[in-house]
Amino acid sequence: MVDPVGATGVLADPAKIASLVQIGDVNDFAALRDAVRQVAEEVGPVDRLVAVSEFTLGIAAEVREALDIPGPRPADVAVYRDKLRMKEVVAEAGVRVPRFASCADHGAAVEFARSTGFPLILKPVGGAASIGIHRVEDEAALTVLLDQVDTADHELEEFIDGAIYHVDGFADQDARIPFMAVSRYINDCLSFEAAGEPLGSVVVQASPLRERVEEFARRCVSALGMTSMPFHLELFLTPGGELVFLEVAGRIGGAEVPYLTEKLFGINLFRAWLDAVCEGGATLPPQVGDPSGGWLIIPKPGGLPARVRSVTSLREEFGTIWRELVPAVGDVMEPGGSYDAVHSGRFILVGDEETVEEDIRKIIAGFHLETVPVRQ
Repeated sequence: MVDPVGATGVLADPAKIASLVQIGDVNDFAALRDAVRQVAEEVGPVDRLVAVSEFTLGIAAEVREALDIPGPRPADVAVYRDKLRMKEVVAEAGVRVPRFASCADHGAAVEFARSTGFPLILKPVGGAASIGIHRVEDEAALTVLLDQVDTADHELEEFIDGAIYHVDGFADQDARIPFMAVSRYINDCLSFEAAGEPLGSVVVQASPLRERVEEFARRCVSALGMTSMPFHLELFLTPGGELVFLEVAGRIGGAEVPYLTEKLFGINLFRAWLDAVCEGGATLPPQVGDPSGGWLIIPKPGGLPARVRSVTSLREEFGTIWRELVPAVGDVMEPGGSYDAVHSGRFILVGDEETVEEDIRKIIAGFHLETVPVRQ
């Protein structure tokens, strides 16, 4: 079941697809439910309903429940979709989380802000990809924002100062983790979405810190009861060395995470996920060595639409670059697109941790894209 944009990404041989139903909005409950029923009428009962996007995990759970299809129900999905619920569960397990509060009660939200102090983070409870997140500097700004958003669907969080790490792995049927990779962000997702800054990440090699982060991830995944699924967990490392939970998603990490994971570790997280859901379990290859690598996305420039006049290719300059994707001269760059867009440049690097991080920073400094406006 796909929407119009999703239909463009179906590259399989049509002869191998038993039924394909296109609907206007995959988050329209009635439309998705009826699409599943249509598939059942055409090819037989639906054994599994699999959603791989953060934005469709919830609606898929609702349809499973309505049609009695095996798989996670809304209450199951809430622990890794509802940011209030996930922090409640993780905190109950003794894991440090930012102080947080619902914005459903305007007055209570302001009182929480006063007691916690500014800056604070305002975010949608069910959001993803840093969309709709605001750093709030003072009470006046908070009051304005609370009048602009659906407060029933937003929360406030204590601002945590520190480096942000992410852990991408797979939880088995017992909520154990047979595979995970720890990475450190270069810049952060909020700056990428809100300020148009480059976003990168580098895989952390063996160290006492990595062992601490891995144990932290095990505690979080176990507490949340995440089973037979990939996960993308984010956490802070404060200047004092404390690990603080940020959030977790019950899906594969975005950007270049799945491609780098397969390149470095020989693990296709999409295949593992589908094997777990459809075949009753996933067999992951044993890990050999201690590889590292990283990725970088340089966002689109302002003033779009615009035509590319010149662009830097850095493939020959850096031996760590495994894959480079940049727009061609003459291409017209349109506004929009998140982590999946071409942007000004996308890079995947392979090498030791220190060299990869150094090269990512050099690419940020040396990359150049020149465009000219396109008249509309």
